[in-house]
Amino acid sequence: MGKLWVLDTETKGTGAEMVPLEKVLQDPRSARAPVLAPERQKRVKPPPPRAPWRFKVVDVMTRQTVAEGVDARTTVEVLRSFRSVVDVSVYAWDRAATNWRPLTLAERRTVWSFRDRSAPVQPVSPVDGAEARRKLE
Repeated sequence: MGKLWVLDTETKGTGAEMVPLEKVLQDPRSARAPVLAPERQKRVKPPPPRAPWRFKVVDVMTRQTVAEGVDARTTVEVLRSFRSVVDVSVYAWDRAATNWRPLTLAERRTVWSFRDRSAPVQPVSPVDGAEARRKLE
């Protein structure tokens, strides 16, 4: 076992220094109890990598599930066929609760913002919207 080191605060002017515990206990001028250095914590293994997010997109008007269990990229592609962020309900799979969790409006807007960043797609007319969503499935 290695030496046990303590912080000796009896030095003058320069501050404290680390010395072996034996030296502090043998020194008669140190009447105070020694201050022990904190023990180092053991390194913890990093957590395993998280599984990719899974999403579910539901059309608000028809309550039809447009996409379920898709990744973020596919979710953004599906959102392109909608006019507004409030036209869809977007859910994320919660592994702890084993259930779909609805995204908040702020989270939906964040996902919606990626829709404009990716490659442009031809606008879809409202009549062809349902057909375009079927093609994405």
